[in-house]
Amino acid sequence: MSFSLPDFRRKWSCRGNMSAGAAMVTAGLGLSLALTEPVNARTHGAPLDIFGFGTPRPHRSVHATKIPLPKPRPEEAPKATDGGAPEADGKPSLEKASPDKSGADKPAEAAPQPEKQLSACRLALTEEIAIAPSIPDIRGPGACGGVDLVRLEAIVLPDKRKVAVKPAAILRCTMASAIADWVRTDMVPLAASLGSTITDLDNFDSFECRGRNRVAGALLSEHGKANALDVRSLKLANGQTIGLTDRTIPREVRERVLHSVCSRFSTVLGPGSDWYHEDHVHLDLAQRRNDYRICQWNVWDPLPQIAPLLPAERPEEAPPREVAAKPESAKDGPDDQENPVAPAEKPTADSGKSKPITKKRR
Repeated sequence: MSFSLPDFRRKWSCRGNMSAGAAMVTAGLGLSLALTEPVNARTHGAPLDIFGFGTPRPHRSVHATKIPLPKPRPEEAPKATDGGAPEADGKPSLEKASPDKSGADKPAEAAPQPEKQLSACRLALTEEIAIAPSIPDIRGPGACGGVDLVRLEAIVLPDKRKVAVKPAAILRCTMASAIADWVRTDMVPLAASLGSTITDLDNFDSFECRGRNRVAGALLSEHGKANALDVRSLKLANGQTIGLTDRTIPREVRERVLHSVCSRFSTVLGPGSDWYHEDHVHLDLAQRRNDYRICQWNVWDPLPQIAPLLPAERPEEAPPREVAAKPESAKDGPDDQENPVAPAEKPTADSGKSKPITKKRR
């Protein structure tokens, strides 16, 4: 719907005469009609309202003002670092690496933990000596636990055969290395002298958080520090077992074991030390003042195979014990005269058997 000035005049004319108010309205409407075409051009054909104005729509001006851009960077200028470090002239560089939007949404990765440095013992205890994988440090109650720990599973002999540790022992690396050297250097020749080789090591106890001898309130045992091993026996390939405290094992064999362990370990406790170590031998590497060492192990003699004979019965013609016990000078004393002792009666043929002596022996 559109309006024109002649139509407006015919519609709002008042018999050819207009008042002053009507003249002002006519002038205003005429001005609005004059502006209708530019408005329609700006609104791109939008519908007009009753007053001739269209609804404006957002648009962009074809002749937008250009924003001046900075001059290109000279080729001879030094390159800027990612962090905006100052250039040679001391001024900070304005060029920065654009942030990686793809990586911004990713969660921050945890910083890699530095690898634990291996000890000299761990580097020396290779698979050619023992199967002893490292385990995490143990932080038990009190002072229990230790660092640089391994699980000693087997000892590798020079000929590549393995001596299984049953069960596997939890030890410090230094203690495990000492056990491996003892078996490889001392026990292999001992087994060879018996015509066999070692196959198993009987582990009676290794790491255990407890006091000495499992006594409540006692000082912490070296077992609680993973620094001790209780050995009960060594098994050979021919089926023989070398029990370290077995009296049936030849004495010279047990003495060789005694001398070998006392020269290697700072503490050796076996039979004779206390009744806690009568069936096994305790070995540890406890550090003491002035490198004091303890070696308490009595190698008992074998028990007799045949029980000793009972004493012979007392001859019937022997004098009574009271008389025989007195010295020679007292035999003729007054006591003998006052209380004479009758000689023992000889058995007769009619009696057959002598009367039994009723006195108890002392």
